Amino acid sequence: MDELVLLEYPAPGVARLRLNRPQALNALNLEMRRQLARHFHAVAEQRDIRVVVLCGAGRAFAAGADLAELADCGSIELMQRQVHKLWQAIADCPQPVIAAVTGYALGGGCELAMHADIIVAAESAQFGQPEVKVGVMPGAGGTQRLLRAVGKFRALKLLLTGERIGAAEALAMGLVSEVAADEALETRALELAMQIAALPPLAVAQIKEVVLAGADAPLATALMLERKAYQLLFASRDQKEGMRAFLEKRAAVFLGE
Repeated sequence: MDELVLLEYPAPGVARLRLNRPQALNALNLEMRRQLARHFHAVAEQRDIRVVVLCGAGRAFAAGADLAELADCGSIELMQRQVHKLWQAIADCPQPVIAAVTGYALGGGCELAMHADIIVAAESAQFGQPEVKVGVMPGAGGTQRLLRAVGKFRALKLLLTGERIGAAEALAMGLVSEVAADEALETRALELAMQIAALPPLAVAQIKEVVLAGADAPLATALMLERKAYQLLFASRDQKEGMRAFLEKRAAVFLGE
């Protein structure tokens, strides 16, 4: 079986998942989705992994779904594949996920990038949800995540026209976190990953969980989640270490305890 997703460990505390189908611009076929889900399930169980970087091999992040697998697919077959469970493995990852996007991030590739917590885009990156052009619509969160990222009017323009946008426009509308030169993209993503990996992992995990859980909750509920998570962290050794290190003017050593 081809290794369609490569797992690498480029730095302490950092796992890098690389989509490895460059001859097809990393188009997401079913086997690649399964391998990606298996890797995310495995990484989620590793306490020594504190950040995940997601990138593509070759000239693209992911050019979308593999239409050769979908062109003749029927509704029942599509339903029985239960691909949403494979996507859920990414959404449920407790560690922060940084997407390093170069070239195309279209359709399912754009949806995959939006599953991340931080998106670093190369200057060459192009984003879009062109599903309408082939008679369908996004089916892996593209309508809802795009709406929440950029707002109704920009989201619907992209969804209804299928147009692509470049990295600079994606940054301006809030779809990506920052833009880097193509040759510096993975270096910058790794720098961010290492910066986060050096911080207390319990606090990092609680920040991610509260932000995502609170985003669709009423403000009072979201504030309660924040308050409880804040209080919980005072039971951690890392909180004691961090505050003592600050007062003693030394570097803190965080163990995730």
